[in-house]
Amino acid sequence: MRTLCASTLIGEVFLIGFAGLVAMKDPDLSMTTVWTVSGIAMFLCLALCGVVTRPGGIALGWALQIALIVSGFVIPTMFFMGALFAALWWASVHYGRKIDEAKARFAAQAGETSPSGV
Repeated sequence: MRTLCASTLIGEVFLIGFAGLVAMKDPDLSMTTVWTVSGIAMFLCLALCGVVTRPGGIALGWALQIALIVSGFVIPTMFFMGALFAALWWASVHYGRKIDEAKARFAAQAGETSPSGV
């Protein structure tokens, strides 16, 4: 699960960076504000890559997904992109858990097989 979730979060780092470039064109936003918010969000994505398998990591990921969707009020395209990455996050968590369960099952089966083949 960690690999899939981290891949989604790395993609979000790029998404947030590009969204920052788009937000700079808004005359109501200062460049300092845009890059402070974008920088913090990108840092959180990277930090979350390391804690995604710890308790609360998935919940923090969902909070990030909601924040991306809400950022659509500043950059309307982010409604769509945030929803797209929220779907990717769901798939990463859902299928990542299935992969982890399958790995554990295969490891258990390999441990049950005796070396003598009996």
